[in-house]
Amino acid sequence: MFLKKLKPMSTLLALGLVSSPVLAHDPIFGQGPHVLFKDGVEVATEFHSSKKGDELENEFGLELKYGITGDWAMGIELPYEIKAEGGTVSSGLGDSAVFTKYRFWRKDTKGLQESAAISLKIISDTGDSAKSPALGSGTTDSVVGLSYGYEGRTWYRWASVRHRQNGTTSAGLKRGSKTLVDFVVGIRPTLTSYTEPDMVYLLELNGELGERATLNGTTVANSGGDEWFISPGFMWTIKNFAVRGGVQLPVSSNLNGIQDKSDYRMKLSFEWHL
Repeated sequence: MFLKKLKPMSTLLALGLVSSPVLAHDPIFGQGPHVLFKDGVEVATEFHSSKKGDELENEFGLELKYGITGDWAMGIELPYEIKAEGGTVSSGLGDSAVFTKYRFWRKDTKGLQESAAISLKIISDTGDSAKSPALGSGTTDSVVGLSYGYEGRTWYRWASVRHRQNGTTSAGLKRGSKTLVDFVVGIRPTLTSYTEPDMVYLLELNGELGERATLNGTTVANSGGDEWFISPGFMWTIKNFAVRGGVQLPVSSNLNGIQDKSDYRMKLSFEWHL
């Protein structure tokens, strides 16, 4: 009798271990609905690099996230920037941010989870602009988003839309607002258990639709426009540790006036769930 009861319990445990990695993923450049478990803590170190024209920007960041409930998480981002343009190099603190995400819908079936979430990020004016105007935006900005995720054992799909509303600097410059659109597909070629290394490969389509900036109410001609990127990436995880990375490659640019087009962007992060 005891063995008969133990068998279904062990089967459920095995299924739980097999499906655990499904719950721990989000896209690299887009946004997904993933949140932490209640009282969970995520610590991440990130490296971003981007180049357009003669401007090269590298950023090292620390991200801390806390699970308030199983569906609601919040956190902070602390960046350090190194920017080089026209032979001038600036380095110092970038604009820090606080963010929150709430998963308002979730549907679980065997080996599959679908969910959707809303998010909000406030990017504060904390850049070290005393060292250089290139550090920080000089404004407080906000980003609101909506994301959907389909996370199975073999295939992943995500879609998201975010809107960034930028503030106005003390000089009267208001950078144009930007809408970010993302479509992502992922595949896990080899099915693994929670205790084994796990690899997922991603391919993202990322769009950035920007409005023109204004200066004291006058439209800035050389500002705004649209860019689209194809972004291959990967997620390697083992238990509660993950390495995530990818590169954005421009495939379409329709910028207004005279502006440098993006050459590339890349991201690499190391994450721990505690």
